[in-house]
Amino acid sequence: MGKIAFVFPGQGSQFVGMGQALSEQSEAARQIFLQADDALGFPLSQLCFAGPEEELKLTANTQPAILTASVAVLAALREKRPDFTPDYVAGHSLGEYSALVAAEAISFADAVKTVRARGQFMEEAVPAGEGAMAAVLNLDRTALHAVCEEVTASGHPVQLANLNSPGQIVISGSAEGVKLAGEKAKEAGAKRVLPLNVSGPFHSSLMSPAADKLHGVLANVSVNDAKVPVVANVTARPVAESQVIVNSLIEQVSAPVLWEDSVQWMVEQGVTTFIEIGPGKVLSGLIKKIAPAETTIISVQDMESLNELLNGGNLC
Repeated sequence: MGKIAFVFPGQGSQFVGMGQALSEQSEAARQIFLQADDALGFPLSQLCFAGPEEELKLTANTQPAILTASVAVLAALREKRPDFTPDYVAGHSLGEYSALVAAEAISFADAVKTVRARGQFMEEAVPAGEGAMAAVLNLDRTALHAVCEEVTASGHPVQLANLNSPGQIVISGSAEGVKLAGEKAKEAGAKRVLPLNVSGPFHSSLMSPAADKLHGVLANVSVNDAKVPVVANVTARPVAESQVIVNSLIEQVSAPVLWEDSVQWMVEQGVTTFIEIGPGKVLSGLIKKIAPAETTIISVQDMESLNELLNGGNLC
């Protein structure tokens, strides 16, 4: 029997209405939304369930909203199958906090407060319009890294931000740096360059002020050793010891997300089933491009997909 990994989505997977039906069908899920409202001091649950979308899309709201919706699905799963434990957990950027909750390294209440602050710090780090991100399609990382180094050396910082899957890498940095790198990437053979609708240059050196502030927040959060190995974005390797977890979370704000590498590493360790827990199917789509064709990839985001998982017969 192959190994199982739980993976958790990051920013961009949010949608108005996420978690609403689940919270009505699962007491454990409902309690997660209530905990979030209580921890943050405002009705985040209503923002998830009813919007408005413009409010939900603000980074400082999106981050705790996706974390809450993801952990609510996890809670509903554990309510039905408390014995169902993965061999590894991982999350894409913000999703790493959901993974750490799943691994019992951080409490949900602490996680939701921390990512709320993380979102605020990331919004504040770079004035609106001065930073940008873009997805570069079908250019290998070595060539794209060389392009970014060249543009950065000319005085316009830009770097690899999300190494998502073969043929999809997101770059991040100053607005001019991303524009110039996009042009040079096309000259170097990139198929397309798609500007992303984001509020800042995430996972770039321009996020250093946010990383510094996050350090101060995490210093006051109780982080335990993980009970399940957490494959960290910054190294694509498992972390378990509490101080290593904290350091990787701080570094993650301004470092690239090594998602393709993380999935490849888990496959090499014998993971044959990836279960995406939380809103959307973004990670499922990426994993399909990385993992072998025979890999089982399951998306769980509501009671229907949760029951399909548990009644599917392909899990012990």
